[in-house]
Amino acid sequence: MNSEKLHGLLLDNLNAAVLLLNEDLSITYVNSAVESLLQMGNSRLLGHPIYEFFTETDVCRQTLEDSFSSGNPHTRRHEYLRVPASTDVSQVDYTATPIEAGSQRMLLMEMQPVDRFLKINREEALLSVHDTSKNLIRGLAHEIKNPLGGIRGAAQLLDQEIIERGLGGETREFCQIITTEADRLRNLVDRLLGPNQLPQYEQINIHEVTEHVASLLEAEVQGQLTLIRDYDPSIPEVRGDRAQLIQAVLNVARNAMQAVLETSTQKPLVTIKSRIQRSFTIAGERHKVVCRIDIIDNGPGILADIVERIFFPMISGRSDGSGLGLTIAQTAINGHQGIIECESEPGETRFSIYLPIRD
Repeated sequence: MNSEKLHGLLLDNLNAAVLLLNEDLSITYVNSAVESLLQMGNSRLLGHPIYEFFTETDVCRQTLEDSFSSGNPHTRRHEYLRVPASTDVSQVDYTATPIEAGSQRMLLMEMQPVDRFLKINREEALLSVHDTSKNLIRGLAHEIKNPLGGIRGAAQLLDQEIIERGLGGETREFCQIITTEADRLRNLVDRLLGPNQLPQYEQINIHEVTEHVASLLEAEVQGQLTLIRDYDPSIPEVRGDRAQLIQAVLNVARNAMQAVLETSTQKPLVTIKSRIQRSFTIAGERHKVVCRIDIIDNGPGILADIVERIFFPMISGRSDGSGLGLTIAQTAINGHQGIIECESEPGETRFSIYLPIRD
């Protein structure tokens, strides 16, 4: 490998977003982290003035010009960067350093996304707690299922004896209640434990999954809400278990559907959106490319204290919710080395499903 390719490889594997600017402050080079941060490809970024991406355009431009004219590095912290492909903004720290290559003067700009680092730390804590809770649930579930089988069996024997003795009425009804409730509790425990079959991995077009889910939702709501599909058809296939991915996306989408239909939301709207995300870290592992599925609703939002615990078992923002759907979804996506994130404010809740795309 020659030195130029090696340098390019090193730059593309940095977490920091690195750019080169000419004297007009237009972009002449970006690494992969910049493409991920701005959700734009290299060809669209080159030649574009970097300061136009910042919310404080004039402040950024002045900072870069001052760095050029003084010949000294300039740093700004907690500045907001617009993401052109969406309404998102990212909080970044950046440093501009003047450099010279022969007779050419350039500006080296390094950006660190502050909010993403905070998210990574929060996600690592979430995954750790999620693993702990899964192990606890698994242990409790087996402790519950063992005596549950005995209770159900005893109720059936008692019911049989009641029939043989010619008794019935209220006494037999009590036995049937015990059997029914034992079955309900067993089903609940099975849902907590998750799928009992080994995953069947294959290469999957993620839009086959989202389309299947969208069709199920449309059949359920029968025109009560508007469902928008916003897909990036260039997304490569992901490796996964089709049934588990459908169940995970369906659980999240149903959550969005219920959020808008059960809260008298005006013009209820759910959007299923797919995008490529570059240079993304999940559970401490940095992935060059991931598939991102956003499920967005325009409901009232989720309370801040619930958002932090939304993927834990038995946590629900609805009075009649089981609190299991999102837990099951997160478990399935974690099993694919992915993660689900949640962001919410009044008028918009966004669940983002991230799945690694392997070479």
